[in-house]
Amino acid sequence: MKKVELSNKTLLLTGVAGFIGANLANKLLKDFNDLKIIGIDNMNDYYDVNIKEYRLNKISEHSNFTFIKCNIADKKTIDDIFEKYKPDIVVNLAAQAGVRYSITNPDAYIESNIIGFYNILEACRNNPVEHLVYASSSSVYGSNTKIPYSTDDQVDNPVSLYAATKKSNELLAHAYSKLYNIPSTGLRFFTVYGPAGRPDMAYFGFTNKLLAGEKIQIFNYGNCKRDFTYVDDIVEGIIRVIQGAPEQKVGEDGLPIPPYAVYNIGNSNPENLLDFVNILQDELIRAGVLPEDYDFESHKELAPMQAGDVAITYADTTPLERDYGFKPNTPLREGLRKFAEWYKEFYK
Repeated sequence: MKKVELSNKTLLLTGVAGFIGANLANKLLKDFNDLKIIGIDNMNDYYDVNIKEYRLNKISEHSNFTFIKCNIADKKTIDDIFEKYKPDIVVNLAAQAGVRYSITNPDAYIESNIIGFYNILEACRNNPVEHLVYASSSSVYGSNTKIPYSTDDQVDNPVSLYAATKKSNELLAHAYSKLYNIPSTGLRFFTVYGPAGRPDMAYFGFTNKLLAGEKIQIFNYGNCKRDFTYVDDIVEGIIRVIQGAPEQKVGEDGLPIPPYAVYNIGNSNPENLLDFVNILQDELIRAGVLPEDYDFESHKELAPMQAGDVAITYADTTPLERDYGFKPNTPLREGLRKFAEWYKEFYK
């Protein structure tokens, strides 16, 4: 593994106003005061833009941060940005997220996750970088029955278009690593949650609905298990990975051995959805988002599985621990408590 210094470097971060992107930018700017970050986001309205602006305002307090509003699917703009800023490191988190949305709006996924990612790879080829780190997803495991999910498993059976685009990212990155010797690392994130998160995620949507007096649907009759990973753990993992790139080596044939790697970042501790909802209830009452006497039972509805969903996600994080000495470890209650307190403050 090759050490990548972050001091006095320029890092291009796509999806900077997104949940993970914004948390990553803030932490990097705080911890590495001579690192410049060029942040890109198209600020689309897939969910409440106010939350994206709230996140962006916090990052903009740092003097080493430059924001460019653009779409990574716009090849000329991306090429111009690489040409102008010459990033040393690229972290690609821009993507159209969400499994359910991919069933109704497939175009958005092809544009951002396929064409957009291809543009980033091309730009890295024409302006060599020390390390390309990009977001993959636990959804690539599809309906794999072998658990925990290992990066050694075959992942050729996606159950949603979203998952198929993320698997495509890994394949494209591998090809570019092999052809052009670009050090690249893909990170399969497992159900990320926390303050100022994505409103389309269950914990956030449940909170909105309970507050509005609506029913929440708990799919697969509550028998789903998710490897919930607190956003600070994801960010810590990404920062460690950025600083250790796969080594560029030449094989016996004189051609590059692809400097390519993929890791899981998850909590390795799947939680039952019903237990998760019970902890969320406790924390929403504790934070004063919901009243003490809230009748949760009348607002819960058990429902069958949805198309594109999977019953369990469970990360094997052994390689991440081995190579980077890190394993996510924030307990679910602690993470949901921070979310509930943020929600109370943000929505007053």
